[in-house]
Amino acid sequence: MSRKGLQEFEIDTKPSKKTSKQKFNDFFYNEDTGAILGRTPQSWAKILVFYTIFYAALIALFSICMVTFMQQFINPRVPRLQQDYGLIGTSPGLGFRPLPEDVRSTLIYYKGTGYDSYKYWENQLIDFLSVYKKKGQTAGAGQNIFNCDFRNPPPHGKVCDVDIRGWEPCIDENHFSFHKSSPCIFLKLNKIYGWRPEFYNDTANLPEAMPVDLQTHIRNITAFNRDYANMVWVSCHGETPADKENIGPVRYLPYPGFPGYFYPYENAEGYLSPLVAVHLERPRTGIVINIECRAWARNIKYDRRERLGVVHFELMIE
Repeated sequence: MSRKGLQEFEIDTKPSKKTSKQKFNDFFYNEDTGAILGRTPQSWAKILVFYTIFYAALIALFSICMVTFMQQFINPRVPRLQQDYGLIGTSPGLGFRPLPEDVRSTLIYYKGTGYDSYKYWENQLIDFLSVYKKKGQTAGAGQNIFNCDFRNPPPHGKVCDVDIRGWEPCIDENHFSFHKSSPCIFLKLNKIYGWRPEFYNDTANLPEAMPVDLQTHIRNITAFNRDYANMVWVSCHGETPADKENIGPVRYLPYPGFPGYFYPYENAEGYLSPLVAVHLERPRTGIVINIECRAWARNIKYDRRERLGVVHFELMIE
C-alpha cells in the first residue's frame, strides 16, 4: 500500500473527539450501545430483579422477627413494666369528678340553684358517667359483664358490673343534687395493673387516724358479715376545724368505699372502675370549704404533699 493510502486509512479509523455536550447526552442515552445512564437495559433489568428479591427477603425476615417478638414478649393488655418498675408505682392515687375548667384549680363553685349556674358541673358528670350508662352497648363489653358480689368474685376474663342505681340521688335525672345546693362528688381510685388491696377488715387493728364513724361502720358490718368488710374504705372531711363544721353531713353511695371484688385490675375488656358518690347533704353556703378525701387500705400510702391515697378539692356555693 502506498504511503498516501496508509495515511487515508489511519485518518478514517481514528476515533473522532466528542464534545462535552455529546458526552453528557451519551450518558443519558448512547445510540451506539443503547445504554441508559451508563447501563444497558439488560443490565438494569438484572439489578432491578436482584434488589427486588433482596429487599423482599429482608422485609419478610424483619416481619417474622417482629411478629415472633410481639407474640412472645408483648401483650397489648399487659404492661411490660408493672408496679415497682412502672411510673405509677404500687400505691394508687385518688381522683374526683367533676373537674374545674381550669386544670390548675380544684374549686367547685356555683351560684344558688339556677340551672345556668351549675350546668357546667352537671354536664361534666354526665360526660364522665356516660360510659357507665352505655356499658352494655360497648363492643365486647356486654358479654364480659358479671354480676359480682362479696361472695362471688368475677371469673378470669370477666368484669364486675357497676350498678348506677346505687348512686341515687346522685344521678343525672336528679341533676346530681346540685340544684338543691347539696352536690354529689364522685371519687375514683386510679388503676394499677395487678394491684391487690390489703383490706382493713380486722376491727382489732384499725388505724388510729381513721375517722371514728368509719371505724364504727367497719365494726358493725364485720359483725354482720366479715366478707362485706373487704373494701378499700373512703372518708371525706373538712381540713380545718372550721371546714369540719361547715361541710355538714356526708353520705357515701353505694358504700363508703370501693368493693374488693373489683380488684385486681387486669385490663379485661369492658372493665369499669368502681365509683363512690360523695353526697354533701347540707354544706354551708357563702364560704369556701376545704375538703379532703382519703382511701384506706394497708398498702395505700398516705401523703398529702405527694397526693398519694388522698385528694383535695374546695367547694363554694353562693
